[in-house]
Amino acid sequence: MKILVPIDGSLHSMAGLTVAADYAKTKNARICLLSVVPRFEDVDLEISAGERERVRERLEQRASAVVEQARAVLEKEGVGTVTCKVVAAAPAVYDAIIDFAESERVDLIIIGSRGLSPSSRIKLGSIASKVVTHSPCSVYVVKTP
Repeated sequence: MKILVPIDGSLHSMAGLTVAADYAKTKNARICLLSVVPRFEDVDLEISAGERERVRERLEQRASAVVEQARAVLEKEGVGTVTCKVVAAAPAVYDAIIDFAESERVDLIIIGSRGLSPSSRIKLGSIASKVVTHSPCSVYVVKTP
């Protein structure tokens, strides 16, 4: 069994990581960690091309750091079979998650109910909602109190 855990460093995605670790240990499953770097090239920002490149690099570095942090958590939990990947969102974060799940033939996606969005009124984030709606496999949505 292959489990995909999209991770962005939020409390909800880290809670999803904990659920995935427990599931992997009981089902002897493999975990794939995925961090998606959001696209901002199409957004009309009044910054130079050089600054856009620096922002993109910072986002990629942050995504890599989040993946390494998650890998360390899984290693500490005794989960050995872990694949990690950082990808650019094309055209949207949820599309990248779904594309990865399809191409890697993932059996289960464990995703946090909300990501880094500041709104506390949203009970299920737009990315999680779209992943649930369009996923090629089952999706386990993790909520935290």
